Amino acid sequence: MSDENKKPKNDKFVGSVKVGPKGQIVIPKEAREMLNISTGDTLVLLADAKQGIAVQKYEVYEDFFEQVFNSGQSPTKSE
Repeated sequence: MSDENKKPKNDKFVGSVKVGPKGQIVIPKEAREMLNISTGDTLVLLADAKQGIAVQKYEVYEDFFEQVFNSGQSPTKSE
C-alpha cells in the first residue's frame, strides 16, 4: 500500500489515483475489498461539474434502471 492510500476505517477510504494515457484509473485494492468490487463487475459512473465523480456498483441502481426503462418514462431531474 502506498503512503497516498489509507486503510479503511469505519467503512471509509481516502486515496489518490492517477489517470493513465487512455483515461483509465485503478481503484486501489483496499477500496475494492471494502466495496466488494471484483474483476468483471459493472460500475456506474456519475459525474457533476461542480461536485465531481462518484462510482457505484451497478446493482445499487439496477431496480431504478429497470423501472425507468420498463415504464418508458425519463428519470426525473432534481435540482
